[in-house]
Amino acid sequence: MKNYDPYKKTILFVVSLINIMLITAIFAFMWYTYYHKTMYSVRFYRNGNYLIIALYAIILLFFSNMYGGLKIGQLRRAEVMLSQYLSLFLTNFVIYFVISLLAFRLVNPVMLLIMMVIEMAVSSFANYIIINIYNRVFPPWKILLVYGDRPADNLVNKVETRRDKYAIYDAVNIYDGMDVVARKIKDFQAVIIGDISAVERNDILKYCFANKVRAYVVPKISDIILMGTDRIHIFDTPFMLSKGYTLSVDQLFAKRVLDILLVLPVLVIAAPVMLLTAVVIWLYDRGPVLYKQTRVTRHDREFKIYKFRSMVVNAESDGLAKLAKENDDRITPVGRFIRATRIDELPQLFNILKGDMSFVGPRPERPEIIEEYCKEIPEFKFRTRVKAGLTGYAQVYGKYNTTPYDKLKLDLLYISSYSMWTDIKLILMTVKIVLKKEATEGVDDAWITAFKEDDKENNDMEKQGDK
Repeated sequence: MKNYDPYKKTILFVVSLINIMLITAIFAFMWYTYYHKTMYSVRFYRNGNYLIIALYAIILLFFSNMYGGLKIGQLRRAEVMLSQYLSLFLTNFVIYFVISLLAFRLVNPVMLLIMMVIEMAVSSFANYIIINIYNRVFPPWKILLVYGDRPADNLVNKVETRRDKYAIYDAVNIYDGMDVVARKIKDFQAVIIGDISAVERNDILKYCFANKVRAYVVPKISDIILMGTDRIHIFDTPFMLSKGYTLSVDQLFAKRVLDILLVLPVLVIAAPVMLLTAVVIWLYDRGPVLYKQTRVTRHDREFKIYKFRSMVVNAESDGLAKLAKENDDRITPVGRFIRATRIDELPQLFNILKGDMSFVGPRPERPEIIEEYCKEIPEFKFRTRVKAGLTGYAQVYGKYNTTPYDKLKLDLLYISSYSMWTDIKLILMTVKIVLKKEATEGVDDAWITAFKEDDKENNDMEKQGDK
C-alpha cells in the first residue's frame, strides 16, 4: 500500500480549504438572495459583495483554526464536529453584527439561523465522509513504547483513548539494552519514550532521528523550562538562556490592562445570569449564596476566592480539604448544573477586578493542598511565579481530575512561553471547554487530593531521569 503520509499536511490543507469554501458558498447564496437586499443605506457593488463574502471566510477560518475544527485526524471525531459547530455559531454571530452595522439597524436574524442549520448539516455530512476516508488512507500509527522502572499503565490508557490515531503494538524495557531497543524500533513507525533517564532518552531520540522514526517524548520539568529560554550565540557557540524569572514588567502591565478591558464588559453581560443563580441557590436551601475560600496567588500571597456555593452548607465540617469526587453527595442539584456549566466560577470576575487573579493563569490552589503536593513535587511552587487565573493551560488541555504532576507541566508550559496572544487564545478556547463534560470530572473516591498512587513516584523518577 502506498504511503501517503508525506502528503498528509497538503491533503488536510486542501480538504480544509474545500470545507471553508463550501460553507462560504452557502453564506454567499444567502447574502445575495436575502441580506444584500436589506442594505438600504449602503449601495453594494461587485467588490463590496466580494469583500463581505471574503470577510465571512476569514472569520470562519479564524474560529475553525482556533477551536480545532480543521484538525481532522488529530482530534476525535466528536470533538472535531463540536469545534466546527462552535466555529459556525461564532462566525454567524459576528457576521450578524457586521451586517447590522452596514444596514444601520438590527436585521432579521431568522434567515441567518436557518442558514446556520443548513451549514451544520452540510458540515456534518462532509466531515463524516472526509473522516472515514482519512482513517482509511492514514491508519493508526504502529507504535513501540519504551519504558523504564515506573509502570506505564497510565500513559498507555491515555494513548488507548485515541485508537483511531495511535496504536501501541509492543513495549520494551530500556534495561533490555540499547541493541534490543534499536532492533525493536526498526519494526515500528513511531516510538513513545517514557520515564527513562536523560542519557538513555537522548540515545533513543538520536537513533529515531537518524532512522526517520517518529518519537513522542514525555517531557520532564527541565525540558519545559528550556522551551521558554532565549536563544543566543557567543561567537560560534549557541546558548539557551533561562533567566530564572517569569513575566517582565511590560508583560505584567499589558496582562493587567487586558484583564481590566475584559472583566468590565463581561461583568455587565454576566450580571443577569449571576443574579438568577444567586436567587436559585438561596431558594434551594436558604443557605449562603457565595462560597469564600483561601487560595494562593502570585508570590504565594493568600486571598479569598469567590464562587457560587455548589455544595451543601458545611461540606467540609471535619476541617479536611477535599477535592470534589465523582458523584459527590455533597454537591446539590443546583450545584451540579452550575459546576457543569462553570457558572459557579463567575464571581471570580470580582477577584480579577480586585487584582487577586488574572483571566489566564494557573488555577489557585488552597495553601494546605499546595503544602501536600510540595512534599512529593517541590517544583509545584513554580506555579506561583505568575498570578492565579480563571482559566489556563491546565483548564483548557487538562481536566478537573488531572494529576498535580501533569497540571504542573501544563502550567509551566504556559509560564515558560507566555505571550499576549496565548492569553487571548486560551480565553477563546475556554468557550469550547465549557461544552466538554469530561473537563469537570471529579477525582476518584479514594483520593483526598488529586494524587494517584503512582503520582508519588513522579518526582523521584524526575530526579533520577535527569541524571
